[in-house]
Amino acid sequence: MNLRRISIPSDVAVVEILGQYDNKARYLRRRFNVEINVIDDEIRIKGEDEKSVNTVEKILREVINITREGHLLDWTEFEYIVEENEKIEKPEEVYKKSVGKVKAKTEGQRKYLEAIEKNDIVFAIGPAGTGKTYLASAVAVDYLKSGRVQRIVLTRPAVEAGEKLGFLPGDLTEKVDPYLRPLYDALIDMVGIEKFISLREKNVIEIAPLAYMRGRTLNNAFIILDEAQNTTYEQMKMFLTRMGFGSKVIVNGDITQIDIEEQSGLVIAQEILKDIDGIAFVYLTDADVVRHPLVKKIIRAYDSFEKNKKEEKLQKRR
Repeated sequence: MNLRRISIPSDVAVVEILGQYDNKARYLRRRFNVEINVIDDEIRIKGEDEKSVNTVEKILREVINITREGHLLDWTEFEYIVEENEKIEKPEEVYKKSVGKVKAKTEGQRKYLEAIEKNDIVFAIGPAGTGKTYLASAVAVDYLKSGRVQRIVLTRPAVEAGEKLGFLPGDLTEKVDPYLRPLYDALIDMVGIEKFISLREKNVIEIAPLAYMRGRTLNNAFIILDEAQNTTYEQMKMFLTRMGFGSKVIVNGDITQIDIEEQSGLVIAQEILKDIDGIAFVYLTDADVVRHPLVKKIIRAYDSFEKNKKEEKLQKRR
């Protein structure tokens, strides 16, 4: 049996570490098959697997350190800490922090990065796994670190919530986190959880639903709109006109995954904006997928299925 002890600092409450009603501790017990108990002024972690015990110890020590800096972790941030510490081997990073450069892995990604450098507005259209959001986030961090922008703004339409967003329980962050979580992933990979939290608190990194962009002008910002296929015509027009001086805008979407009933603002934008200097459209394909090899096969299989369905409908109409 492996045992680790963590002293509880006098300036941190146990509930801030283990969660309300012990929910964080229960989550760790189930996930890592360990025992977690509080005895006097210390937390004791016991388990058969040494690696699991060590991982839980690292997680709780990180929670304590962040809490002592005055930030009370929400559940999303806690999950990120767990997931980061659970990784046995980190995949090869697309963004190399040591040199502040972004590395493309496919020809399509190379064209995407070139378009970002040369244009103020770039539309990246392609299937999941092609690096649309990840690469844009990496460039955004590079721009922030080099002083070319003063802040990063990431947004996406909260389609699933629709008009009911205001009736969901909790504050704004709690309401929209489930819809914005994919945007957290890339940024935390770039800067780490503690730096990410610090930048969010200073409003240097802002993550918000598209509806909250209305009426604003964003100067000196790197702005990324994700899941743009689910914007309406009015939403896309509203978003693009938020751009201020010294800003760069990236619009990402997959026009094969439209979840709204009306015509997609991304689809219409292709026709309206195609001939404007300073705006570029980059089309990524399954050849640019850099996830698990099966993802590429899945995309092709679905494309083939959908193509056959369309042909069947056309034949029936004839």
